[in-house]
Amino acid sequence: MKSINRRSFQITGAVAAGAATLSAYGYKSSPNKTREIYNFNIGKAGPSANSKLNVAMIGAGNIAGQAYGGTRTENIVALCDVDSSMIDENLKKHPDNPSAKRFSDFRVMLDKMGKEIDMVCVNTPDHTHFAATMAAMQRGIHTFTQKPLTHDIWQARTLKRAKDAYKVRTNMGNQGHTYNGIRQLKEWYDHGIFGQITEAHSYIGGPRWGGPYFQRPDALPPSKDSIPKTLDWDLWQGPTGPSPFNALYHPKTWRGFNRYGTGTFGDWFCHVADAPIWLLDLYEPVAVEAEKVAGGDEWMVVDGCRVRFDFERRGDKAPCTFYWYNGDPEIFRPAPPKDWSWPGKSQKAGTFYHGTKNSGFTDNRSNNPRLGNKDAAIAFKEAGYPDEVYPRIKGGPILELVNAIKGDYEAGANFDFASPFTEIMLLGIIAANHGGRIEWDSKNMKITNRPELNQYLKAPVRPGWEYGEELWR
Repeated sequence: MKSINRRSFQITGAVAAGAATLSAYGYKSSPNKTREIYNFNIGKAGPSANSKLNVAMIGAGNIAGQAYGGTRTENIVALCDVDSSMIDENLKKHPDNPSAKRFSDFRVMLDKMGKEIDMVCVNTPDHTHFAATMAAMQRGIHTFTQKPLTHDIWQARTLKRAKDAYKVRTNMGNQGHTYNGIRQLKEWYDHGIFGQITEAHSYIGGPRWGGPYFQRPDALPPSKDSIPKTLDWDLWQGPTGPSPFNALYHPKTWRGFNRYGTGTFGDWFCHVADAPIWLLDLYEPVAVEAEKVAGGDEWMVVDGCRVRFDFERRGDKAPCTFYWYNGDPEIFRPAPPKDWSWPGKSQKAGTFYHGTKNSGFTDNRSNNPRLGNKDAAIAFKEAGYPDEVYPRIKGGPILELVNAIKGDYEAGANFDFASPFTEIMLLGIIAANHGGRIEWDSKNMKITNRPELNQYLKAPVRPGWEYGEELWR
């Protein structure tokens, strides 16, 4: 890692005659309240870096391919999936795991093999993330969970409590949090390039109905279809059941249904909005408002939305307004900052940052940061970027957790970060689903102006799937 660069530059927001004005000055770091992306305070030694972890997959198909890749250096000892065809599919792709034991119910797997498992990867649909993650953490097993972390706000807060209670290493699967770009953006921000950022706008298109992940049923409620022979439909439903099976629920198009998924909002907020939420400490809004919404109903996720989050001062950070957009880009797309001067149309997805000195942009994975004004960006690069302060990571969030377990440190998207981050996303989804303004009491986890919406903070759970209540007593 390079030493901290004490030579720094400020770029004026105004760029005249095609050239940026640079002025050198010595940076003085302001108190940093941002949740650290990496924990430098490494405690007692974990497992030897040369030893292999015993890993189990909860959810063995589709997105689990990432988990196989991230744990390819370890021992995969168990594969669990409610659809046996998913296990068969991935054993063909990963024939080096023929000795892994097979299960359909993760509760049975953990009861039988919990003492043999060091780490699990939770690769299930959104509605079962919480139950599978809690079941593993309760047994002292380190846990990687795909994004979005949970399906409701109570679950998110409970996982944060569980991390402390069960003293395990955790990580969520938003890949951009391991990329170089988000670290570089923070180094720029810490060194005053943007000044105070008072607005940020994150946006993306979708959902793309008729595509591989979003399909509309012919009627509502959806028709009752025949259950595939390879699928245990009761287990697939987990805490939400019982309900008739529809072919659109499994294996890939569940995310368009509110009961099981979180739409484009939940699918992409974790990527696009990762950088602004983490960079600006946007965890406790005082209000959230759905300013514009298209589509959506009790069954299906919205077609598009513009949601505004209002944040008061956070330490030395000025009050900030954050916006999330998804949907038709002709309707749900922010205007670029006033000093934006890159040629052509603005990017199809990403985040615009409005700073008092300079504006900025990151892409749909919170990566590839740049200043909004092209001339300012060129001048900034020629002057020399601040040196690297935050360690760069190779191999993505799953391998990051493997290394964190062995090195006994925190991964970047551990649940101290991922839980409040997910909570913000879920607040926005409640606003989009029900319209209007929500006034939020974060300390007491309450919507104060519309108490009838508090029922959506914690979903009902069917018997046999209750987890985490002990952490609230």
